[in-house]
Amino acid sequence: MVKKEFAFRGQPIEELLKLSDKEFAGLICSRSRRTLLRSGMDKKIEKKIEKAHALLQQGKEAKPIRTHLRNIIVVPRMVGLRFAVHRGNTFEIIGIMPEMLGHFIGEFALTRKKMMHGRAGIGATKSSTAITARG
Repeated sequence: MVKKEFAFRGQPIEELLKLSDKEFAGLICSRSRRTLLRSGMDKKIEKKIEKAHALLQQGKEAKPIRTHLRNIIVVPRMVGLRFAVHRGNTFEIIGIMPEMLGHFIGEFALTRKKMMHGRAGIGATKSSTAITARG
């Protein structure tokens, strides 16, 4: 079975890499377009992206780019890189894939954990914390 090649709004990833940020902004939804055109890309992040691409071209593995900025729009030149996005108390490592284009990077690093209710036992309720554990 032949694997289908990825295309974003009908354009393959090779063509998207040739586009500037303004040209790419014409392909994404209005909220992302507004953010990308008004604020652009953070200069420090741009430098880190260029440095990571230089390392990849040399054949070395680049470290994840650490950032607290969750409102960065994923653009084509970020595909293939790894980002460590702050989620409130830790950094979550995210590998950028073509399917993520046009989304905010914070959408992929959830800030809340799923609630897991455990069995009743020591520490399950306030009154049970005072009971000593019997083995």
